[in-house]
Amino acid sequence: MNKASINLAIDNTPFDTKKSIYEIQTESILELLEKAGLQTKDIDGIATNGVERFSSVGISEFLGITPQWSESSFLGGSSYLTFVKRAIEAIELGICNVVVVSYGSNQRSARSRSIGGVIESHTPQSKFEYSQGVLSPISLYSLVAQRAFFEWGINSEDLAEIAISARKYALLNENAFMYNTEELTVEEVIKSEIISSPLHKLDCCLVTDGGGAVLVTNDNISKSLNLPRIKVKGFSQLETHMSFSQMPNYLITGASKTSNDALSKAGMLLSDIDMLQVYDSFTITVLSTLVSMGVGEPREIIEKFKSGNFFINGELPINTSGGGLSYCHPGMLGLLLIIEGVKQLTGDLGDRQVKNNQTALIHGTGGVFSTHSSMVLERV
Repeated sequence: MNKASINLAIDNTPFDTKKSIYEIQTESILELLEKAGLQTKDIDGIATNGVERFSSVGISEFLGITPQWSESSFLGGSSYLTFVKRAIEAIELGICNVVVVSYGSNQRSARSRSIGGVIESHTPQSKFEYSQGVLSPISLYSLVAQRAFFEWGINSEDLAEIAISARKYALLNENAFMYNTEELTVEEVIKSEIISSPLHKLDCCLVTDGGGAVLVTNDNISKSLNLPRIKVKGFSQLETHMSFSQMPNYLITGASKTSNDALSKAGMLLSDIDMLQVYDSFTITVLSTLVSMGVGEPREIIEKFKSGNFFINGELPINTSGGGLSYCHPGMLGLLLIIEGVKQLTGDLGDRQVKNNQTALIHGTGGVFSTHSSMVLERV
């Protein structure tokens, strides 16, 4: 059986461009192939979504390729972790040999995102939840935050520490939207306007253009091209609900099961992980995810953000790119979480490089904590 690995990752963060989704994705893919020493004709597998109704078919035609394998399922922010895992499975089954997993969005320049979100009128949640004036997803994440304030005894000042950490990382990342800015303070976060109480503007992810691409090949090809190899040592995914009212637990999410399952399959403990890249659509997303993953109790986690334990070369670096809060959020962040993990494990990222790193745990979240994917990466 063929063995497969992730080899290279490229992010493409134009932030506010007049380019189409096709152009953003194609630029990422061509740069990725050039760096790898491959051509478009070498691609025999493609995974993407958010391009058009038949996303993988459309991008394949645009590239002039006829892949033997494709994937374009839509699971929101957890989609791209599942794409990478399924690409590896396809390669190891001998279906294909060179897969490109790509994403691109022009939501900022196209002004295609509204504060009310996407509401499909035929769905149960539209009739029984959104009809009450809900802004999706922010109003629902705000309800989670309100619950956390009540059950965990935290407040807006505590959540602000997560935004502050993200900004510190972004100031080290030349590709970050907030690179040429300044460090945040708690006061600045809580004085930014309320979007949906208790979440402020700076508790919310960015709205940007952007995207990227990841290369997955069989090990014979990666060795012949002298490419780095990052192994997926463990993976797990879970779907828990669609309607917010059906969420099993408003604070402990499906990340609890998927992260534990992925670590177990990798034969590792959380203490074996050198860094975390977790979805940060909102500051509360990060806190609920970390508590669910067993990183610590809520108050303990907040204190570690304050003390720098989650910053570069601290106890456990988290979201080293600056994340969706300060780096880039083009609609779905999942692929960019993988890209940052791969870059950290393969490259020299200067001041934000995590030293002596060997492993990373990536977690993607879709919907309102609706879908979850966890992936353990290891450099070999």
